Parts: sequence; C-alpha cells; structure tokens
Amino acid sequence: MSRYRITLAACAAALLAGCAGTSPVQPAPADSFDPIAAIAAIRTAGHDGNRQELVVTPLGANQVADLRAQATRQLEAGELEAAAATLDEALELTPRDPVLLQERAELALLLRDLEGARSRARLAIEIGTSAGPHCRRHWETLHQVAQVYAARDPQWAQVVERSREARDACTVGPVPRY
Repeated sequence: MSRYRITLAACAAALLAGCAGTSPVQPAPADSFDPIAAIAAIRTAGHDGNRQELVVTPLGANQVADLRAQATRQLEAGELEAAAATLDEALELTPRDPVLLQERAELALLLRDLEGARSRARLAIEIGTSAGPHCRRHWETLHQVAQVYAARDPQWAQVVERSREARDACTVGPVPRY
C-alpha cells in the first residue's frame, strides 16, 4: 500500500473518530452526504479480509511518485484543494493510470465534487483491471456517488444496484492448487 493511501486512510480514520457521535449511514441527499464515511466504505471494499489475490498495479514514473508524495504532504496539512491540484498535475503526466485516477476520485469525494469522483471512477473502471481490490474501489466509488444521486432521483437506484453487483464481481477466488 502506498504511503499516500495509508495517509488518506489514517486521515479518514482520524476524521471518523472525531465524528464518533454520528453513525455512518447510507448517503442521503447531498446536504447530508458524509465524504469520510464514503471513503471508509471505499477503503473497506478494497480490502477483502485475509484473502490472497493478485493485485495489478501499473509501474509509475518517478515524477509521478514525487507528485504523489507532495499530495500526501498537502493532504496531511489539510490542504485538500492543493493536493487535488497536485494529483491533477500527476494525471497530466499519466492520464490513464487507474490507481492515480482512483486516488483523485477519492479526493474529489472529500471535496464534495460528486461528478468529478463519478467521472474519474468510470474512467478507472474502463481502463483498469476487472478484478481485485482496485476494481472493487472503483465500483464502490461509483456506488457511493450513485447513492447520493438516488436520494434525489429514483432512476439512479438501478445504478446503485448495478455498481454493487459489479463491485462484488471484482472478487475472484484464488486459483485452486492441486
């Protein structure tokens, strides 16, 4: 797990601990959308217990790694918009990196940019792997956004169901050994 992901998970956990008085519920209308709970659900979807599975992560350029590290420092300092701009700069260098797109989608959720999160998750789904933790995180991101939209427009209920099914289909059992 990259340092950025660990840091984001730690920030989410710290923020969740600070909100202990409110129970995480499924997102309702946008005004009651809880981005920290959404990120926690996405992280949980990406971690499938003790199951061992193949994780495909594209190799990254050193400059992108430096930008990710910079975004991590900005996130730790609470500079969400600066971290987003830094990840956008990294995406200019590697626009088809599904892991980077996912990181940016999660940051979009923290910024309450639901459409930005949705579009980045959709692109990550299109170009990323169709199995494993990254796949589950992409689909869970779409699922979280669709739940918010479904609270306003019942037609989104189908997207909620399809994204849940697709997320669950990303889990592939280990190859049997004989």
